Amino acid sequence: MMSVITFARSNALPLLRTSITARIQSTTASLSSLVRVEDKQGYAVVSMHKPPVNSLSLEMIQALSESLSELEKNKCKGFILTSACPGIFSAGLDIREMYQPTEGRLKEFWSSLQTLWLQLYGSKMASVALINVRICHAPAGGCLLAMCCDSRIMVNGKAKIGLNETKLGIVAPFWFKDTFVNTIGVRQSERALQLGSLFSPEEALKIGLVDRVLPDTEAATAVAESELKEFLQIPAMARYLSKMRIREAALKGLVENRETDLNTFVNFATTDAVQKGLGIYLQSLAKKN
Repeated sequence: MMSVITFARSNALPLLRTSITARIQSTTASLSSLVRVEDKQGYAVVSMHKPPVNSLSLEMIQALSESLSELEKNKCKGFILTSACPGIFSAGLDIREMYQPTEGRLKEFWSSLQTLWLQLYGSKMASVALINVRICHAPAGGCLLAMCCDSRIMVNGKAKIGLNETKLGIVAPFWFKDTFVNTIGVRQSERALQLGSLFSPEEALKIGLVDRVLPDTEAATAVAESELKEFLQIPAMARYLSKMRIREAALKGLVENRETDLNTFVNFATTDAVQKGLGIYLQSLAKKN
């Protein structure tokens, strides 16, 4: 049986690899190749691998969550979140999870996403998102994953990034909004959320949605590694507590209102209007393909 987590050979994180090896034995086959984790010298690289566009299905979300849990348990200090699919970061939430769903799976899907966000946004590990959007946009959930990281490095290209939920007839949850506001500010968020705006790499850099834009993957990877190492040079507890000064209120908001948020999402997503809009969107994707 293959693991949801695979490692390159290295002696840098022996404790991490030992625990992962034990974990392999109980990992389900359905999660086997969705996320790859490679240990480097002093940090890890977490790569999404769900062709063609790394859409965030229930299984993909759970695979990412499990990967982070393993890193946390084994005292990993930091990681780069990226993609093993060239030219793609993540196209966001898998719309098929929300279209004509069973209530049980829809609830599990949203609850798993809540868990992943709490893990990633509140992580004690330093994190850098390496965003390659040469081929595919990084909208909605893909943008959320990137914003959860401490720094975002983007490869220049024609594709865009942002929270575009309104264009699908969906309202971004309050914790998406909080993450957006903490990243780019109130006014930029208010306008972008209403319009469902997607930003080019240069536009994203200008408003602070990303921190650096590089011409190619090789240059972006080198900068992402350098950025992460800079974070890791800071005393870990001081860095983490400083991050929490900004993020704690948003995290607390979901922790205290998790069940309400779940029910709100399920009730909204299953309305006739939303289901009709999702159906039209899926039909348009089918025609493009």
